[in-house]
Amino acid sequence: MKVVACYSVKGGVGKSTLAANLAWASATLSSRSTLLWDLDPQGSGSYLLGIDRPAGSEALAVFAHAEAARPPVIATDWPRLDVLPADRSLYEAAGLLAKLGKKRRLARLTQSLAGRYERIVLDCPPVLNELSSQVLRAADAIVVPLTASPLAERGLADVLEHLRRHHGSHAPVLPVFAMYDGRRKLHADAREAHPEWPVVPMSSIVERMAVSRMPVAAFAPGSAAAEAIRRLWQGIESRLASGG
Repeated sequence: MKVVACYSVKGGVGKSTLAANLAWASATLSSRSTLLWDLDPQGSGSYLLGIDRPAGSEALAVFAHAEAARPPVIATDWPRLDVLPADRSLYEAAGLLAKLGKKRRLARLTQSLAGRYERIVLDCPPVLNELSSQVLRAADAIVVPLTASPLAERGLADVLEHLRRHHGSHAPVLPVFAMYDGRRKLHADAREAHPEWPVVPMSSIVERMAVSRMPVAAFAPGSAAAEAIRRLWQGIESRLASGG
């Protein structure tokens, strides 16, 4: 079982959209039993896969124990793809984890699900706190979506600096240009500076996810965005398989 974290300290960069699409790709393209674990209290990743945010506090309760014996997961409309949805109680997650003092609680929880899932995709809130530290410890790959702008690259620099200072050896970091528009000079210049970073194009089709509540490839399989997601997931799977 491998854990892929979609993480950024900057909001509005397409993090939840990317997480939902990658979870679908894992389940559908790789035929792996997959869990999207939505850790963002807003619940956007869950919503994009057709799961409404629950009204209770079960999302936070999962962290009370070292093993997720009966996690409140919900099956999606796609085979092999489940969601552990977020709710508003996750606003208290960082405080609870700090109080527990268990630095690898999330890592223990994900490993306890290894018999049930081959891949876990974490949709993380745009914060730098105890919850994000636990995410970075648990991950086997860290996908960092960013827009083609200096502010977004500063956010990436913050993540890398945090890893350097607090985590030593850590999972590989994969920056991804999300919402990329090659017609814009700023975007083209950023792409030229980092040609090795994958690109997911900006398009109305991606924006339609919020209306259809389906992954891009489920309703627009021939689109450039769907193909970009396929290529990105293939690259992630290759890294996971090689262990680096």
